[in-house]
Amino acid sequence: MLHYAVVFFVIAIIAAVLGFGGIASSAAGIAKILFVVFLILAVLSLIFGRKR
Repeated sequence: MLHYAVVFFVIAIIAAVLGFGGIASSAAGIAKILFVVFLILAVLSLIFGRKR
């Protein structure tokens, strides 16, 4: 999931450089959402992952 967040971030940067503001903001928003979901899942995995 972190990979997809990075991909959307790169797409946002390229779109911003080329002047596509709407696409850049959409891709950046998706990247932010995916990164937050990744962080939440990573923390939950660390907390609940090792039960013995």
